[in-house]
Amino acid sequence: MKLYVGNLSWNVDEGMLRTAFAAHGNVDEAVVVTDRDTGRSRGFGFVTMSDDKDANDAIEALNDQELDGRVIKVNEARAKSTGGGGGYKKDGGSNYQKGGW
Repeated sequence: MKLYVGNLSWNVDEGMLRTAFAAHGNVDEAVVVTDRDTGRSRGFGFVTMSDDKDANDAIEALNDQELDGRVIKVNEARAKSTGGGGGYKKDGGSNYQKGGW
């Protein structure tokens, strides 16, 4: 199960995130999302745990708890939106048409 972790301190790195969640079960992956230009944390991340029960236990234990001086939010990650529609697309020539992709 993939978990969203929000309101992270700028100091929290992937190791700290992994350690916090490992107390509740096996952590497959811990990622702190960073700005691609500056490399600075964007204040949220994702933790993937192999066992759904462990993931739910981690949500219960860590949501609204302090990590590195900030009260974090932990919940099940939602699927990424596929988006679509709107905008403009090139029609093969040099013209752009309004519509979906």
